[in-house]
Amino acid sequence: MLVLTRKSKEKIRIGTDIVITVITTSDNQVKIGIEAPEDVKILREELYQKVKDHTISASLNSKLNIDFNKLKINKINKR
Repeated sequence: MLVLTRKSKEKIRIGTDIVITVITTSDNQVKIGIEAPEDVKILREELYQKVKDHTISASLNSKLNIDFNKLKINKINKR
């Protein structure tokens, strides 16, 4: 992990198209601004973990609850 010290209004660049700006700092809080392309998803870590856990749970539940014998298949009548 790279650890950097930045003051208010200073920036960090990641690659050529992501810029992180320190907006303000206080005793136990840092506000940052992130400039990135629209296709880059930016989430707080705790939200990322919730989405990840929910996705895994939904995937497992859908696999376990499918009764393939009860599925109805629409057949196309060929003439």
